[in-house]
Amino acid sequence: MEGHLKRVLTSETGLEPKEQRLQFKGKEKVDEECLHMVGVKDMSKIILLEDPASKDRKHEEMQRSEDISKACEAVSNVRTEIDKLYQKVVALETTVNGGTKVEDKEFVMLTELLMVQLLKLDSIAANGEAKVQRRVEVDRVQSYVETIDNLKARNSATFGHAANNEASVVTKWEAFDSGVGSLKSPTPIQLSTVITQEWVLFE
Repeated sequence: MEGHLKRVLTSETGLEPKEQRLQFKGKEKVDEECLHMVGVKDMSKIILLEDPASKDRKHEEMQRSEDISKACEAVSNVRTEIDKLYQKVVALETTVNGGTKVEDKEFVMLTELLMVQLLKLDSIAANGEAKVQRRVEVDRVQSYVETIDNLKARNSATFGHAANNEASVVTKWEAFDSGVGSLKSPTPIQLSTVITQEWVLFE
């Protein structure tokens, strides 16, 4: 039977039976047909073709696999940057725990750098394993940002609210000046007084 022949051909071609199409004398044969009943004899020529639909599926699977591989590589590159930022989070935490005052701009800038990585992760079109890896990194970034927020609150509580209010104002402008935004700190307006003298003549 043709179905049996297809199973034999699987080991030779790597094509599963459902991926094979066999033709004898220009006609495609079905699995249930007995080959000898349709005239197949020793040395008869049977043409083996790969099923077009199967070929398309394989191409799609290869493309999907390639896309996942590229996405995994992109996530890996972001992961490297997040690892570097994590070291800065650890250093910041050590400083705060040691009782040393930290300027608000340190918290703000580190948070902004982490948010940049979050945007990069969001831009990666990921499926399969890449999607799982991306989710892990997103969770890491969110966790580190939360840690920074907690450290900033502790720092503010330790060194006074008023001082930190002043620092936070400086932070916003410095963050923009560093390239994160496009605004510049305002230039103070200088007022000048002009005194005019008018002479009145009396007769």
